[in-house]
Parts: sequence; structure tokens; C-alpha cells
Amino acid sequence: MTRRRFTRPTALVAALATALLALSTMSGATAPAGTHGSSGGHHPGGGDKPTIVLVHGAFADSSGWAAVTERLTDRGYPVLAFSNPLRGPTSDSEYLRLFLDTIEGPIVLVGHSYGGAVITNAATGDPDVEALVYVAGLALAEGETVAEANELGGGHTDVIDHLVLRPYPGAPEGDADAYIDPTWFPGNFAQDVPRDEAEFMAVSQRPATLSSLVTPSGPAAWEDIPSWYIVAKYDRIIPPQAERAMAERAGSTTVELKSSHAAMVSQPGAVTRVILDAARN
Repeated sequence: MTRRRFTRPTALVAALATALLALSTMSGATAPAGTHGSSGGHHPGGGDKPTIVLVHGAFADSSGWAAVTERLTDRGYPVLAFSNPLRGPTSDSEYLRLFLDTIEGPIVLVGHSYGGAVITNAATGDPDVEALVYVAGLALAEGETVAEANELGGGHTDVIDHLVLRPYPGAPEGDADAYIDPTWFPGNFAQDVPRDEAEFMAVSQRPATLSSLVTPSGPAAWEDIPSWYIVAKYDRIIPPQAERAMAERAGSTTVELKSSHAAMVSQPGAVTRVILDAARN
């Protein structure tokens, strides 16, 4: 596969840097710490260690990976926390696939919750994705929907009963943005996260389209790529029974944590250890 390399507009950057330095000289100010005359910077990927790409799920955003990111970067791993559009498995997976094409070198792809469905489709056929890590994630089979996967293993979730629907521009007839009712969110999405943090997660959540629940998955990358799976034993969003069934079906190396659905927030150390195991193996 030919990679689309990320390139920086070096001439433009140099011109802007020169202009900023000129302005700072005129005003008597000093250049900010870390400012250099060249474009500089480090492009993730291309080193000895794989790039870890973290994909959040529905009702969340990339900030949920903050503590995991800190631990991974402390160990020298390049990390990118992908902003999942949450518009549906088909388009979200294609967007992630294009995003991965800009990364040089091996990749470990990590998906939480609905983010698991996205990495399952995006990594298919990509030889640079060396491992998949599901954090209470949806490791869908081809043709399976999110709603169907939630019923695997005989578990139950009543999250559907607590969704708040809001219109969004250009929505197909019958579709809408779905949020978890903020009053219900802390005790069910993140019951082991400090209350004030969980309440902020509730009011800052990003919605997913309602149609995401019933869109069939494409071919599953876990059929060809080694996978690791973190089962959240006290998950009230995706039933733990369903998580175990998906992990077994995918042949994943499985770890169970005594955590809520938000395992990467409440137990970032344990989640990081699983990602490191995938990266090293």
C-alpha cells in the first residue's frame, strides 16, 4: 500500500516564522520558548516503535485518552488520538483509513466502545496495522450491527432507553444525533470515575448518529490482524457478556478489568499495559 505522506508547507512556515520574529524584534519581545527558524517538529511514525492510534467511541471524545497518552509517550511511543466523526461506521471507518495512510511505519490501533467498530473496518487490508486493541469495544463481524452485537452472550443494556435525540443538519429522514441523558450518564457510563469528572464527561459528550446502531459492519480486520481485548466487568453500556463473546470470536488475548465502560479513564495504567503488550508482541 502506498502511503500518503504528511508534508508541511515549509516555505509558508518559514515566512510566517520570519514575520513573527520581525514583529517580536520591533516590539522588543523575545521569541516564545521552543520557536525555531525552520519548520522542525517530529512526524509520528517512522521510528523503531509503532505509532499508537487511539480511537474514542460514541458519547465521548479524544480527551478520554489523556492519561493513557501520557503513559505511552513517557515510554517513548508516538501517539495520535484520532477525532472520530461519529457519523456512522461506513464513513467513520473510511476517514480513519485515510488518516492511517498518512502515518509511516507500523501502527497499533486502539478502539474504545463504538471506536472498536471503526477500527474493525478501517484496518482491513492495511499491512501496517500490526495489532488491534479493543477497550470494551465493538469487535463486529461482517454484516453485524452495533445493536446486534450488544445482544451477544445474552447480556442486556438499557442505554437505548436513556438516549436524548437532537436533529442535525442534513440528516436523512428518521435519523438524529443521539446523546446519553446527562443525568443518567455518570452512574452508568462512568460509575468508577470521580463524580465531578463524570459529570463533565456527561455535558461535554459528543453524539453519534442514531443510524450508527443499525448500520452493518464491513469485513472484520480481526480475522487477519492479532487482537487484544479489555473486558470491562462492570460495564453498563455494552454488556460484559457481549464483550466476552466478541473477544472469543476474534481470538483475542483477553484481560478483564473491574471497571466501568470508561476503563481508559478510571484505570489508565491497566489499559496502557495491555496496549504495550500488543505493541511489543
